[in-house]
Amino acid sequence: MNKTIIHVDMDAFYAAVEVRDNPELAGKPLIIGALPDERGVVSTCSYEARKYGVRSAMSIKTAYRLCPHGIYMHPNMHKYVAASNIVHKVWDTYTDLVEHISLDEGFLDVTNSAHLFGGAKRIGHEIKKRVKAEAGLTCSVGIGYSMMSAKLASEEKKPDGFFEIPNPESLKALIMDRSVRIIYGVGAKNCGVSSANQNPHCPRLGSKQAGGHPLARQSRKTNP
Repeated sequence: MNKTIIHVDMDAFYAAVEVRDNPELAGKPLIIGALPDERGVVSTCSYEARKYGVRSAMSIKTAYRLCPHGIYMHPNMHKYVAASNIVHKVWDTYTDLVEHISLDEGFLDVTNSAHLFGGAKRIGHEIKKRVKAEAGLTCSVGIGYSMMSAKLASEEKKPDGFFEIPNPESLKALIMDRSVRIIYGVGAKNCGVSSANQNPHCPRLGSKQAGGHPLARQSRKTNP
């Protein structure tokens, strides 16, 4: 039986919770993590901060150089866990086969339950609607035939996105002219360099150079 996997990824989760609770932060570059005068990293940031090059796991000193006018805040894990619990309860409505990757991300195997709710697309749209209504947050939903394809689908239209990759042919059409780094888990070392500072240009998935790359072969698999 072909699998049907839904991947749900909350949009800039920590930052979104802060904006939800303080609307005055909306539209501003918000960086959650260490403060600029502390040692530490960025936990997450709003999409407005990402426009300046700020990214999760980046040194807070680097983030401050890129976005000195940003709003810097320590994380409030109590609030984030509470919001996550609401979101997870929504996901758990549709299948017992849920893999909670983190507070803000999860995979749902709805292969055997989708028909009970009108199909995977309807589940995906309902999840987005309920998460907004019950948690006051947006999420991006991807539907795929495997965990990898569902993950790629959820990334395709972020933020507040919805996308489906129903089969290997659709996946190939979508990504074969892109870098292998689009595949979840691929970094600089996977592409044959030792440091991201080398600004690697990984091979395209459809190129002869990438054809034998194990990660390129993985992109053509139909199993999770």
